Amino acid sequence: QVHVVESGGGLVQPGGSLRVSCTASGSIFIIYSTAWYRQAPGKQRELVAAVTPGDATKYTDSVKGRFTISRDNAKNTVYLQMNSLKAEDTAVYYCNVDLRETRGGPLNDYWGQGTQVTVSS
Repeated sequence: QVHVVESGGGLVQPGGSLRVSCTASGSIFIIYSTAWYRQAPGKQRELVAAVTPGDATKYTDSVKGRFTISRDNAKNTVYLQMNSLKAEDTAVYYCNVDLRETRGGPLNDYWGQGTQVTVSS
């Protein structure tokens, strides 16, 4: 009964900015790590950015300096701020949340449905 929902996708011109959000709801004891992935047509899903349990961040080389991942633990929400967007950033963006639903329970992965980001003039 954990639901993960992304929002904020849309059409943006090259060089523009967009922020996508992901919120987890339901039975959540604690969230450990969160990440954003993306998948373009005909390509494999790739990791874009992640936040570790210690709040360290990681980015794939192609987005370093342009994208920023952050989270609001009180709201169970993770954000991806995307600046200086390029056509090659066009993809469906998915968030992944690694969490524990109950005290002493296992860690589980949950995926959102994805939000489309299209960068085009």
